[in-house]
Amino acid sequence: MRTDSSPGSLPAREHLPAAGAGTPVLDVVVPVYNEEKDLGPCVRRLHEHLTRTFPYAFRITVADNASTDRTPHVAARLAGDLAAVRSVRLEQKGRGRALRTVWSASDAPVLAYMDVDLSTDLNALLPLVAPLISGHSDLAIGSRLARSSRVVRGAKREFISRGYNLILRGSLQVRFSDAQCGFKAIRRDVAQVLLPLVEDTGWFFDTEMLVLAERAGCRIHEVPVDWVDDPDSTVHIVRTATEDLKGVWRVGRALATGSLPLDRLARPFGDDPRDRDLTGVPQGLARQLVGFCVVGALSTLFYLLLYSGFRHFGGSQLANALALLVSAVANTAANRRLTFGVRGRGGAVRHQAQGLVVFGIGLALTSGSLAALSAATIDPDHSTELAVLIAANLAATVLRFLLFRAWVFPDPQPPAPSPEPHLPDPQRTWSDAR
Repeated sequence: MRTDSSPGSLPAREHLPAAGAGTPVLDVVVPVYNEEKDLGPCVRRLHEHLTRTFPYAFRITVADNASTDRTPHVAARLAGDLAAVRSVRLEQKGRGRALRTVWSASDAPVLAYMDVDLSTDLNALLPLVAPLISGHSDLAIGSRLARSSRVVRGAKREFISRGYNLILRGSLQVRFSDAQCGFKAIRRDVAQVLLPLVEDTGWFFDTEMLVLAERAGCRIHEVPVDWVDDPDSTVHIVRTATEDLKGVWRVGRALATGSLPLDRLARPFGDDPRDRDLTGVPQGLARQLVGFCVVGALSTLFYLLLYSGFRHFGGSQLANALALLVSAVANTAANRRLTFGVRGRGGAVRHQAQGLVVFGIGLALTSGSLAALSAATIDPDHSTELAVLIAANLAATVLRFLLFRAWVFPDPQPPAPSPEPHLPDPQRTWSDAR
């Protein structure tokens, strides 16, 4: 186990030392915005639970995100009534901003947060933070998608949650299961290194932090939770989903171009064994096929959404060309990093140029399919167009993979062995000398 650490790197995990008198082991942050009705009962319930079940000193920090109602007064009253509660006022909104502000200033070795509605069963709190206290893990998240989790929520939220996490797995190749559950914890020494690298200040903050942590080799512990949806939640689902997708694109682009300063993060235990080239583990073609299929499925969905949008403003050929162009650039960038493992910015422009050639072939296939459909049917309906385009894209996808693998991202050839130096024949040399 490596115990040394360079400046800016993550230290090796160890059991947290005994805290000094008056220093809490756990600091639970409750970010709020205009929650004057629910804040008091929820914080008192959380305080009572921690007092009764948590074996260490704790603190509850109410982080007010620029509320415009009486939330600041309620938070101040709670801090006056309960010794282990304090309140912090921020003049700007943003859950990520609130967490960054409080976590960066906290002296507790374990930092956590939960939503004010307490949708997550509090009995999962001790299992959440215990691995961080023991040194087993660096971060911990509650998962509503684990098999043993018991979740009560509407079909719409269930679909959005699972779809979002599927996008994360396909585009950023994450291993954690639930990015947006409002029930997480992190060791302070890990937070001090990760937080300066997280750009988002809103709802995508959680996802970005987890992606960076995983890329840095941090161990993320997942706890199945019981979770009941709050029907009075003020979260705007569509706006939040849109901002999250923008964040996925930003982080994915940064990973693909190598612009994220991940070299500032060192793996706590050295290399992750999953990154080693183990003998007998399927590599190469099989792994690339899986990655290409995932990226291709997401790219096709992205393409169809773009096509449907562009179709409202122009003809089918123009909509197809624009949608295919935008999705092709995203597809090349994703395959470059995720499927073929090309890191850094070197060759990125050339790869995109070659990807556009492959795009031209796909455009010819799909445009030709649309032309054939128009010749066969005078006025094809929209669903028929989509069906023809899906079939044409499947054919183009097979050809695209072959071209990507053989031409755009070929496997590096091992250097040819240098020829052994030619030694003169002593007998011939002696004969020549005579």
